[in-house]
Amino acid sequence: MQSPASQAAPTVDVSASFSFVDGAVIAAYALVVLVSGLWLSRRAGKNLESYFLGGRSLPWYMLGVSNASGMFDISGTMLMVYWLFVYGLKSVWIPWLWPVFNQVFLMAYLSIWMRRSGVMTGAEWIRFRFGDSRGARWAHLIVVVFAIVNVVGFLAYGFIGIGKFAATFLPWQLSADPVWNVNLYGLLITALTTVYVVKGGMFSVVFTEVFQFVVMTVGCLWVAGIAMHRVSPEMLAGALPAGWGGLAPSWRLDVDWSQVMPAASEKIAQDGWQLFGALWGLMLAKGVLQSMAGPAPNYDMQRILSARSPREAALMSWFVNVVLLIPRYMLITGLTVLALVFFTDELNAMGEGVDFELILPLAMKHFVPAGLFGVLIAALLAAFMSTYAATVNAAPAYIVNDIYKRYVNPHASERTYVWMSYATSVAVVVVGTAFGFMTEALNEVVKWIAFALGGGYTAANVLKWHWWRFNSYGYFWGMVAGMAAAGALPLLLPDQSTIWGLPAEVVSFPAIFAVSLLGCIAGSLTTAADDLETLKRFYRQVRPWGAWGPVHELVRRESPALEPNRDFPRDMANVGVGIVWQTALTAAGVYLVLRWWTLLAVSAGVIAATSMFLKVNWYDKLRDYPSDDPEVDVQSPSLAPGR
Repeated sequence: MQSPASQAAPTVDVSASFSFVDGAVIAAYALVVLVSGLWLSRRAGKNLESYFLGGRSLPWYMLGVSNASGMFDISGTMLMVYWLFVYGLKSVWIPWLWPVFNQVFLMAYLSIWMRRSGVMTGAEWIRFRFGDSRGARWAHLIVVVFAIVNVVGFLAYGFIGIGKFAATFLPWQLSADPVWNVNLYGLLITALTTVYVVKGGMFSVVFTEVFQFVVMTVGCLWVAGIAMHRVSPEMLAGALPAGWGGLAPSWRLDVDWSQVMPAASEKIAQDGWQLFGALWGLMLAKGVLQSMAGPAPNYDMQRILSARSPREAALMSWFVNVVLLIPRYMLITGLTVLALVFFTDELNAMGEGVDFELILPLAMKHFVPAGLFGVLIAALLAAFMSTYAATVNAAPAYIVNDIYKRYVNPHASERTYVWMSYATSVAVVVVGTAFGFMTEALNEVVKWIAFALGGGYTAANVLKWHWWRFNSYGYFWGMVAGMAAAGALPLLLPDQSTIWGLPAEVVSFPAIFAVSLLGCIAGSLTTAADDLETLKRFYRQVRPWGAWGPVHELVRRESPALEPNRDFPRDMANVGVGIVWQTALTAAGVYLVLRWWTLLAVSAGVIAATSMFLKVNWYDKLRDYPSDDPEVDVQSPSLAPGR
């Protein structure tokens, strides 16, 4: 759900709207976050599990709110406001690029499978799946490299993004040089965030993110209320271009800005969204594959592994959708409605160089009163700090647990590992901040990480769940081939944003996926299968569906009562219904602010019907472990080797 948004700095001066009350609100927010984070640090210093996973003692609803808070980033919100403004209701589908519905796959079955492993990181999960052979060590190292590259890239993105945001919205000039003013704000806010994250680990991250999410929700509802009060349905109807209110995907995008704002039509052509039906199909196919791969080794995976049980991991993924979508889209729609009615002329006056990401600061400057302005700034700061904190917490788990503890100092005390985690967190922040100073190339780097590198990750991580013969060498060579193809993409397509009139990052995904898939298959079939005892342990504990027949027969000889996982049809039915449910939640937040009551009632009916289906076909059937294997202790939340 986190978005690689454009990082162009807004040029709207909103400092005149800043009052003493706003400053007091922001200062109080920063103080509460810092003090609570440091106070909770005493619970995090016991051992690595306490530091990285909160001792697996945090309830699922707090983890769900924390995860939702981490997905509510500033730049992504500004980007989604621009999407809704330009593309209308069809913009609800655009986040499928990331894909937003990966949370539905996690909810339906993958969070349960992931949490059954009982491991601490994604790299440790690789050892659980492939064992400890030479190939497994290569696979382990390649996923650590992927995780670190991913984390550093997003830390760099977050640093410059928050610096530009703060320099725009806060009235204090830290430097006469505009560039250094941005960088100093970035350093100040990332330092504040780093203090409580490094010291408090997962406990601080989760508890402060719950508080931050409350602040964000207040800001969302307040802005939505202002829009609903200031804009009548008749005013809105007179400002909308033809086709703006259509939700159903059509072959060609039918939003006609030609008579209202020609620059918006040019922006649609530049983005490559005219053939919307083809793009929608590509996004769906890409999203399904990426979702079946499971979570990338980042903060989303850490929340799943932090859950108290497999069942609670699934409930956590469900709760992310419940608490995130409606408030966030109420904020997005409120800002968009204000812009459509009051700022169309001002945006038109900017000519061909119009920056649609100015909608958020424009709306805040003109419509947000003192006090609320500070709350909203605090809410958007909370959005950044949540995402940044979650990312920082994920990084040292791989470096300390998967490199230092495994290869450098395996017999150190738990206290030593915690202190190494402190040092590693600071080092990762420093590296990410250093990359953050490279502002010109940053957006392209983030797009490459989010889309091209994601394509290189997908094939190997789909096969690791579903094919017993897929081995550690196949994983290594599949990841290497995919990452190499992703690395070659900027060289093969320099400065090319579209291919065949469609976004280049989406069209290039099948090619990167195919290269990675060839590496997976070739690496697996030209080398021996992994250790059968490792495969049996993985299958017995995780119990995935897929091509596991030979391993199932071996396990069944030891446990005759053990049955194969026959839940594939039910899981896929829950995924399909869950995607409809998630989309209806998104649309409901939009329709509520627009006051399109009939369509809101339709969305509510869809939410109710899909919720009833999921209650019977998903919730009522959740279980930690299958009950047909006496060797699996269903009372134990962790059965991983070495634990």
